[in-house]
Amino acid sequence: MTTQTEPPGQSAATRTARALRPTLLTREFRPVGTGKPYEHFDLVPRSRLIGAEVRGVDLAQGPATEVIAELRRALLEWKVLFFRDQRLTARQQAGLARNWGELEDHPFLPKAEIPEVVRLEHDASRPGTENVWHSDVSFSATPPMGSILRAVKVPEVGGDTLWADMTAAYEGLPEDVRDRIDGLTALHEIPAVTEDAKGEVAKNIRAARARTRPVEHPVVRTHPDTGRKILYVNAVFTTAIAGVPAAESNSLLDLLFRQAQHPEYQVRFQWEPGAIAFWDNRATQHYAVSDYYPDFRLMERVTIIGDRPF
Repeated sequence: MTTQTEPPGQSAATRTARALRPTLLTREFRPVGTGKPYEHFDLVPRSRLIGAEVRGVDLAQGPATEVIAELRRALLEWKVLFFRDQRLTARQQAGLARNWGELEDHPFLPKAEIPEVVRLEHDASRPGTENVWHSDVSFSATPPMGSILRAVKVPEVGGDTLWADMTAAYEGLPEDVRDRIDGLTALHEIPAVTEDAKGEVAKNIRAARARTRPVEHPVVRTHPDTGRKILYVNAVFTTAIAGVPAAESNSLLDLLFRQAQHPEYQVRFQWEPGAIAFWDNRATQHYAVSDYYPDFRLMERVTIIGDRPF
């Protein structure tokens, strides 16, 4: 009998990270919800776990109270909702979002025709930068509840967006890792930009970073409406796990960041003009695929302020 020794310099966390994969054989991939049918629109799942397309709703008309109620339930069950062939102005988009709460005035992104709506505009001179898994504005003490993103102009090919279910990502972790991270908190902050970064956005990021301090959020937060646990760290805004030595913090965060990258936890959406995505920012991360350079892509987003994670 031989004893297998640990390779030099390889920690247990490193071995776990390399071996980590979704628990395909031991869980059914489906959303958790009431199971009730939807009476005011058709809902078509776009994966077994996350993401569904809503059909039969004209968002520009201002959906009735009973439709909003069903959309609330659908968002909690599916975490991201898709709509096609919608013709909304920025003001109508903001009006729709107000059904879910107060709207954010983003601290550094360019604005559209009203302050509550930001413009995400990319071309050959402004390549896409959102191609990293993240949860929006987690550097805030009260991060967004959700966002509504509208396609204004999209390239003929490319520019899709992906979302990951971070409840499934948490549940897919090994039990010893879940035990390790439950109860921990992590620091979130606006990332620094390099000194040579130019343009208005870089200037605004520096100013916003100078007037804000890092905030602590639970590594595993609880959804305020569903009660489900969510892995709540992301590669853009999470910088360290509080009270943990730097080397261990970095290794553990690297492991946790990878959880969003499993396709089994994801849905992918192909945009067209007039398409809309509405996602629960508490329960998901997203990734904008920057594969359309040098083509032009213009999106407008409105974000709903959330509550303090617990």
